[in-house]
Amino acid sequence: MKKQAIIIYLFVVTLLLASCRKDVELLLSEVTSTDPGASAAGRYAGLYLLNEGNMGSNKATLDFYDFVTGNYHRNIYAERNPSVPKELGDVGNDLQRYGSRLYAVINASNKIEVMDARTTKSIGRIEIPNCRHITFHEGYAYVTSYAGPIEIDPEYKQKGYVAKIDTATLKVLDTCIVGYQPDGIAVSNGNIYVANSGGYRGAGKSTNYERTVSVISIATFREITQIDVDLNLHRIKTDSRGDLWVSSRSDYRDSPSRLYFIDHRKQAVTDTIDLPVSNFAIAGDSLYLIGMGELAQRADYFSIVNTATREVVNSGFITDGTDKGLETPYGITVHPETRDIYITDAGDYINPGYLYRFNREGKKIWSVQTGDIPAHFVFLPKNINMSPL
Repeated sequence: MKKQAIIIYLFVVTLLLASCRKDVELLLSEVTSTDPGASAAGRYAGLYLLNEGNMGSNKATLDFYDFVTGNYHRNIYAERNPSVPKELGDVGNDLQRYGSRLYAVINASNKIEVMDARTTKSIGRIEIPNCRHITFHEGYAYVTSYAGPIEIDPEYKQKGYVAKIDTATLKVLDTCIVGYQPDGIAVSNGNIYVANSGGYRGAGKSTNYERTVSVISIATFREITQIDVDLNLHRIKTDSRGDLWVSSRSDYRDSPSRLYFIDHRKQAVTDTIDLPVSNFAIAGDSLYLIGMGELAQRADYFSIVNTATREVVNSGFITDGTDKGLETPYGITVHPETRDIYITDAGDYINPGYLYRFNREGKKIWSVQTGDIPAHFVFLPKNINMSPL
């Protein structure tokens, strides 16, 4: 009887768990041990990694690397939020922290998932159609949106916008129209800078791509000017002087991708880094660049640019040969204190990818398997109740 009772109990528990997820498989996080305590010093407790997952697969997942224990936890959101249908959703496009909350921009699911930054338990969600990237300023979140459906069309009519969100209520307060298919977004000196791509329109004809950065006044939340840069803009970040760095994907055919410097005082491009760029991270006065494309030499895939002098100071910051084994370098971040470099490999974009950790000299420390298309990073401070950055 005791054995039979246990079997019945387990069956009921299984049914209850399944009912929480309905038709979605209940997944538990997986743990891989790396280097216990090796990164425990300093202000940070760990590192989050958002895996994009292929469009239509509903496989965006969240991983966490614990600096104290050295344990790498895969797919923690599903485990800590068993009652949320479809888990994180379809295509994780950006991940940022503001104060004690994490904000995951889930593109094809048309939402921003808001979580407690320490527990990753869901707090709420904000509905934004075809949302792309997020940034913050003085209690408000600003999110780029393609506005229209996911659709390649040279005659695409719907311009994109930036949504202004109250981080206290998670309510959309206002929108500002910008260019077609706006992607990266950054804040500097009282303005919001938006990298317009025109990606849906340009796929059929190069001249249909956007080539401007929209400048929005924070005070009025209206576009005040546009800065001409290059075709199909993608990522934009602010350096320590408040100047902007923006990448162009160009047309994928005749023109290479490039990195551009925008002087925030002149509101114009004043310098160009003639290297292909798919992603980059800024730490101090160093910009770490991942380059991709047929026009790139392998050494140019991993370069460092001095943001003060705007010169390439290192054309191959991975020094131990590990770079030759990376199939598709995709995401990058740099530890603010140790200057350890974290790079993801998306592989074939179908199977799980990998996260590589290198020391500041460019030598590999370890690598672990991640979710599908690992891409976006956030460092978790030990004092999570600190004021918003």
